[in-house]
Amino acid sequence: MKKYDAVVIGDANIDLVVVGCPEMPAPGEEVFADQMQVHVGGGAALFTLSLAKLGLKLAFNGVLGKDDDGQYILNEFQKHGVDTQYIKISERNNTGISIALNSDKDRSFITYMGTNKEIDLQQLDLKSVELARHVHLTGYRGRRNHDDYMGMIARLKSMGVTLSCDVGWDDTGEWYEGIYELMRTVDIFFMNEAEALHYTRCSCEADSIARLRKHSSHFVIKLSSRGALACIDGKTTHSEGFKVDAIDTTGAGDAFNAGYMFGYLSGRPVEECLLYGNACGACSVMNYGGSTGIPDIYALQQFITSITTV
Repeated sequence: MKKYDAVVIGDANIDLVVVGCPEMPAPGEEVFADQMQVHVGGGAALFTLSLAKLGLKLAFNGVLGKDDDGQYILNEFQKHGVDTQYIKISERNNTGISIALNSDKDRSFITYMGTNKEIDLQQLDLKSVELARHVHLTGYRGRRNHDDYMGMIARLKSMGVTLSCDVGWDDTGEWYEGIYELMRTVDIFFMNEAEALHYTRCSCEADSIARLRKHSSHFVIKLSSRGALACIDGKTTHSEGFKVDAIDTTGAGDAFNAGYMFGYLSGRPVEECLLYGNACGACSVMNYGGSTGIPDIYALQQFITSITTV
């Protein structure tokens, strides 16, 4: 038996969620929001909190500032049983902050990376990995850190753990094709529909899946309100999403990943992995903050039953 079901490596920051902001102010002007809320943010941190709430044992590797925001994130991790001893505390930068502006039309973000810029894959403390059976990775930045990333994955694979990865959006717009090397190496690869189309240079879902099959034996594509699909050894399984009233989609993909990995690490079939993933994504979007809506496993199962039996 391992001490941790999973170790997570990646970003953690504060999400300042601005609710009901009708428009961005012009220079010299002021606009008023309905409310502002502070939550834990960052894809790796949201995944960690969501999976910990479902009852698995987690440890987190990342960098936080020596400030109140960093302490807030540490407190939230510890409240949900996440081991924080591997988190490094920086005195060079403050903890990152992302301001999420939620209007009636769309979401916009203003982000300060802060200590997330200090995550150094070459100097990563792997003691936690020795105690884990699975590692979840974020923070892939295409050509900018591809070699370091692949080097770290080789080290992790040599330690006998399974690996999952969500690369997220490519802010450079290059959609670096080195991603295929990464897909061939990790055990489970997550992306959303838009990312899949960009990376494969395809215009339709079917063509994109066909191309990804050549590079990965197990990948998952999140389809927003249409649910998600998983392709394992060439066989594709689709699961419909839950119809709920969404108020904040920030972090929904990370919540989905946690639900899917809960099923995977619990030895469930792919249909149940997708079901748990879609349920976590639905619970996430019904609340402000990426992980605040995620319940424990018993409440999640009740949610699934109540929705599917209506």
